[in-house]
Amino acid sequence: MGRVRANNQDSGYAGHHLFVVADGMGGHAGGDVASAIALKRIIEADVEYSSAEEAEIALQTAIIAANTRLADTVVDHPELMGMGTTVDAIAVVGDRVAIAHIGDSRIYLYRDGEISQITTDHTFVQKLVDAGRITPEEALVHPRRSVLMRVLGDVDAHPEIDTLILGTKPGDRWLLCSDGLSGVVTDQTMLRALASDEPAARVGDRLLKDALDHGAPDNVTIVIYDVGEEEPDQAPIGSVVGSAARPIAFEAEKAPAARTGLLPAFRLRSAKTAALGPSHFEPENDGYYDELIEEDARRVKRRRITWAVGGVVAVLAIVLVALLGYAWTQSRYFVTADPSEQTVMIYRGIQQDLGPVTLSSEYQDTEVPLADLSTYDRQQVVSSISVGSLAEAQDVVSRLRMTAGGEE
Repeated sequence: MGRVRANNQDSGYAGHHLFVVADGMGGHAGGDVASAIALKRIIEADVEYSSAEEAEIALQTAIIAANTRLADTVVDHPELMGMGTTVDAIAVVGDRVAIAHIGDSRIYLYRDGEISQITTDHTFVQKLVDAGRITPEEALVHPRRSVLMRVLGDVDAHPEIDTLILGTKPGDRWLLCSDGLSGVVTDQTMLRALASDEPAARVGDRLLKDALDHGAPDNVTIVIYDVGEEEPDQAPIGSVVGSAARPIAFEAEKAPAARTGLLPAFRLRSAKTAALGPSHFEPENDGYYDELIEEDARRVKRRRITWAVGGVVAVLAIVLVALLGYAWTQSRYFVTADPSEQTVMIYRGIQQDLGPVTLSSEYQDTEVPLADLSTYDRQQVVSSISVGSLAEAQDVVSRLRMTAGGEE
């Protein structure tokens, strides 16, 4: 489910021993077909295994078979050229799990109050993050964040599948999700939801609401596996959701032997699809990633130049404001006593300092004795009399000179 896409390109499965999420790509018709075909082949591996190692091999075999089925379908239906799908799968064997992963859907583990991302995205930006060229925060808004390095489809007969085996313990909560969730909901938000005592189904609903509240530009599919006792209101075992829950309109008509090779199935998203927000994209040739790296280097260089120019402009603006401000202070004057409080002085500037910078300086010693002034005038001078111009300051001094020596 998502707020923007009209069709659901995701598929999900929660079975007896197997849990799967697949996020399709390839336009309006191809993405849902790819995830559905792949999921229906992979769930054939939902059987009981004697060991986690056996389950790991079975998952890898099922995913490769799903990849072949996708390629065969494109041979029979060229209009689906470029379709593909991500896959994340967990097979449970006793107190261990076998995990298989390709693409940018994710598997998270909640354990002992902490959440950890188990899988690593097979994306161009993740490669840049791993190389230390950008930060994880920059990856979230990178213009090439939708470029996949690995995906199931009609591109590679033997795609590289990440697999691993991990132990589990009671209380563990495993989350499989498409990037419709992980792309908009933070780890901290996921942590709060997974840490609740609510059943898995309600936690899934809560996470779905969080994704929708953040706009959910892509489809959102969530599968949660709780280690321990089954919850009474959990989804029925063996349930399929998303595209795979509907009849598949396209399937391979020829036997695998009839295929002569993989098609060069690469294409950009259409403008209409791109307007929907984040999606997946596979390049047209192997040199594309090198071009992206060069483009990214140029982008980083442009960004640094922009920041440098912006910094220089900001500094110049600050200096200009400071100079104009200082020039204004030097157009002001005030009348006060000299430091020893003996005579009346005219100072240029204002009676304030800016750190180590003094904003006033002695302009003229009028030689009018402070002792000759009336008590009121003497107090006024000691407290300082601020004026707007030199002429006004001289007028004040003239008045004080005329009244000097009079009655107090």
